[in-house]
Amino acid sequence: MIFTIRMNGLCSGKSWLLLLLLLQSGAGGTAELLLPVEDLRTLAAQGDAQAQFSLGVVLEYGEGVDKSPEEARDWYCRAAAQGQMEAWHNLGWMYANGRGVPRNDDIARYWLEKAAASGDEQAARILEMIGGGQTMENGCSHVATLPWLQEWCNDPDCRAIVRLVEKLSREHDLDANLVLSMIRVESGFNTRARSPKGASGLMQLIPATAMRFGVVDIWDPEQNIRGGMAYLRWLLAYFKGDLLKVLAGYNAGEHRVLQYQGVPPFRETRRYVRQIVEDYGRSYHRYDMSWLDSGTVATQYTSRESRLPESPSGG
Repeated sequence: MIFTIRMNGLCSGKSWLLLLLLLQSGAGGTAELLLPVEDLRTLAAQGDAQAQFSLGVVLEYGEGVDKSPEEARDWYCRAAAQGQMEAWHNLGWMYANGRGVPRNDDIARYWLEKAAASGDEQAARILEMIGGGQTMENGCSHVATLPWLQEWCNDPDCRAIVRLVEKLSREHDLDANLVLSMIRVESGFNTRARSPKGASGLMQLIPATAMRFGVVDIWDPEQNIRGGMAYLRWLLAYFKGDLLKVLAGYNAGEHRVLQYQGVPPFRETRRYVRQIVEDYGRSYHRYDMSWLDSGTVATQYTSRESRLPESPSGG
């Protein structure tokens, strides 16, 4: 149950919310916050898990703000990634009931099982009433939750890139964490990054790849990310979700992956694949074969590929 007391006109006209979050969980804890919504947003953006969860509650129920279940889900996702059990519970509840999100018993079960395993008795009871099976998808894939982001992205420009990636990841059905891991390795979040071989921008597109996927202005951050995501989607479909081959193809070209029937034995490519897979934490990503419609296999080696040696260099 959620009890809210709104007090207006205090502290320079700010609206305050007293959130008494009485959560019927195994932990039995009660979280109390007396904060302006603006300050709650600030704390949440700084990575405070309790603030992220509380902001999710405010947005889910429209307490003092416009109701926004999707944004609430995103803040729950951020809190859940930090181990906030109440966020696990609320995500499971949202997906079990289709509350502002498409109903999905698989995703509901994913979160409720985590909550129940941590002592949430109500989550355990809900599990007895829903279907669903095992899934790797948790409904939060478009939300950036990489641990290093708080320290790495501490300026407005970098945070704007993260928000853009989250938005475009939802459109492209890609995991935001995967794309951000790639951007970190590719360009270090430098929108003006340029390699000696002409790879440019956040996702280090070469002109041939940019043209192949409809990028007009390679230096425009959104166009650059869209082009990189389009190529990534194509590679995911082409290599059927195998991230080792997909990332090797992004770095060295799909021809090299076909030539060596896997990750080419080039030091740079192997290091590139290893860094991103370790950071992202998975070696598989969902795919749809229709993504192949966005492009075709390159008919020749590109300038980005030509920077790599013709013969193995070890590593």
